[in-house]
Amino acid sequence: MAPLSVFRVALLVSFSVFLTVVLGFGLPALLNAVMRMLGLPETSVTECIVVLYLGFVLYVATPRIPRGLVEVKGKAVFITGCDSGFGNALAKHLHRLGFTVFAGCLLKDKGGEGAKELEEFHSDRMRVVQLDVCSEEQVNQAVEYIKDNLEDSERGLWAVVNNAGVSTFGEVEFTSMDTYKQVSEVNLWGTIRVTKAVLPLIRRAKGRVVNLASMYGRMGNVMRSPYCVSKYGVEAFSDCLRYEMKTWGVKVSIIEPGNFIVATGILTRDIVATTANKLWNEAPPNVKEDYGKAHFEQHMALMRSYCNSGQKEVAPVLDDITDAIMSKHPYTRYNPMEPHWWIRTQVMTHLPGAISDLLYF
Repeated sequence: MAPLSVFRVALLVSFSVFLTVVLGFGLPALLNAVMRMLGLPETSVTECIVVLYLGFVLYVATPRIPRGLVEVKGKAVFITGCDSGFGNALAKHLHRLGFTVFAGCLLKDKGGEGAKELEEFHSDRMRVVQLDVCSEEQVNQAVEYIKDNLEDSERGLWAVVNNAGVSTFGEVEFTSMDTYKQVSEVNLWGTIRVTKAVLPLIRRAKGRVVNLASMYGRMGNVMRSPYCVSKYGVEAFSDCLRYEMKTWGVKVSIIEPGNFIVATGILTRDIVATTANKLWNEAPPNVKEDYGKAHFEQHMALMRSYCNSGQKEVAPVLDDITDAIMSKHPYTRYNPMEPHWWIRTQVMTHLPGAISDLLYF
């Protein structure tokens, strides 16, 4: 993980102290009972609390410990979804660091601005390729292009970054099955399709697979079921792949960004308005009647409020992807997100559902 900001570290350490104090009132009695059951002296309770506290602090501090970097020279990276957002910025960033970048762009053949911007580098280390991750043919053509243009094909491809993705929203009963399929086709099946195609090259290099998931690949939320389903799938695929690739020396990492709506422009008021009209117009009559227009508009207002929210810079995500590619010992998961989202993720993934539901829904 990239070095954490001083503010985030201070907040997380403060949270750990608060948690320790709160648990301090009930935990000793619980641990005393456990000690009695195990036949151990009750004086060990204090030591147990200290160990738990130190463990949490180390969890916060560990990402700041240097873990060594690999040599960049001669290494190539394939990035999907480079038309805009994270992918476009990452292609430029890795090129500056000295990598050869194969940037997959959906709109290259249609003169897309993002592809043009990257082509204007006029560099042998910046190769822009046409890529629709939903097309088996285009994926295979892109991989053949990479093979033909690697500096040393015997060394293979150092890393693939599966960044291409789409986002949408809508309550379950307002969302069509086609929408679920379309979102998963890009976010999940696109990731699997590209990974399978390049894996022989990655194995040859003992390289890296970096998959962009989301905090919504770890927890659900209202209005986000199509997106959550696809990102949960990315998480599961990445975990299984990591187990399988260990024998080959390939490292698999998952990036779980928080709210970067402003930074990427992935959700605007125009997009909300267009999506809202489509959801309402295509909803079954009985669903419209049961939910009512007022309920629907309330949720659309909530989505509009998100348009100006989130982090304004993509740097935290770029830093974590770079660490996953360059660190000698990359992490399994990276969480570039604001502190309150990080805390919410921990609460929803570690505490009983009854508690997290009460706190957030």
